[in-house]
Amino acid sequence: MTLKDYAQSYSNSTAAFVAAVALITPENIDKADYAGWTPRQIVHHMADSESQSAARLRRILAEPGTQILGYDENAWSECEALGYRKFPIENSFALYQASRASSLEILNNLNESDLSKFAIHSERGNFTLEDWLRVYSNHPVDHANQLREAIGA
Repeated sequence: MTLKDYAQSYSNSTAAFVAAVALITPENIDKADYAGWTPRQIVHHMADSESQSAARLRRILAEPGTQILGYDENAWSECEALGYRKFPIENSFALYQASRASSLEILNNLNESDLSKFAIHSERGNFTLEDWLRVYSNHPVDHANQLREAIGA
């Protein structure tokens, strides 16, 4: 795939998640899916994930070869202080959208040669920009599907 193709896929996956979030209502926001996650938790997770991914993108580009850290998404979702089970979703959804828009702006400013830039991921090892694009182009679609399943859409 070309960088332009990846950027389009990234943009499309952002839209897929936004469309799924539009299906959330006060009646279904805390309805759990097969794995026990609710739409509320999914939106908070996506905000955290995308803010992490935005930082990773910048590190890959500005500090090639630097280390980026993984995180335990289940621990974050269970951390009472982070409010995954009780906080409203509006701020987290805004963070998701802002992170994605900001990262897309960067992607649209890159050259094909940037695809090989990498950082060292604490769990995955070498993590190229191309790897980043694959992961974060699929992630919102996966969670959009999870959200739809939780609410029965």
